[in-house]
Amino acid sequence: MQEGSKKLQIAVWALLGAVLLLVAVLFVTSSSKRSPLPELGTVRPFTLTNQAGQTVALRDLKGKVWVADIVFTRCMGPCPKMTEEMRKLQDTFATQDALRFVTLTTDPDYDTSSIMRRYAEKFSADPSRWHFLTGPKEEILANLAVESLKMSVVEKEEGQRLNANDLFIHTTMFFLVDKRGKLRGAYESLEPGFQEKIQADIKGLLAEGD
Repeated sequence: MQEGSKKLQIAVWALLGAVLLLVAVLFVTSSSKRSPLPELGTVRPFTLTNQAGQTVALRDLKGKVWVADIVFTRCMGPCPKMTEEMRKLQDTFATQDALRFVTLTTDPDYDTSSIMRRYAEKFSADPSRWHFLTGPKEEILANLAVESLKMSVVEKEEGQRLNANDLFIHTTMFFLVDKRGKLRGAYESLEPGFQEKIQADIKGLLAEGD
């Protein structure tokens, strides 16, 4: 077996292990009567740029509940479906000003603000409530995605790619953050019943005090 193939398999198993561990934690704590949701971590300060070229920092989300995911605009796999699921949340909570949506990119070298803006427009994203964030790799991937939100992202080696846009293996989960910047939930966006689960927990966090 080639070294590159071994590395990819290790990365994939690490990704799956992290996801399964998080799902197990949430399963143990899940119940229709659970309140409050468990605290799974704290989001570290960050400063990134949205699709309008505006600076967005953690302090800008203070006092807001927010939902985060990670995609890349050249993605030929689950990313469009994930973004459509986020759009459904945006539309469902259209009048809820205390809720924000945050989509990160795994591919910040390519996904500039202008490219993210075009991608956002395809999904009728409200720029006042839904941030498509890009920025330095260390800040967006290591600091925010992996360390804070517990997302999993693996860049595929060139020899392992099925096509030119087969660039990353990344989580398809959505992550829920409360008004204090605490990570409170993770949800598999491609599972049946996803919308019902996350919408119920969003409503619960919106009802909590700051």
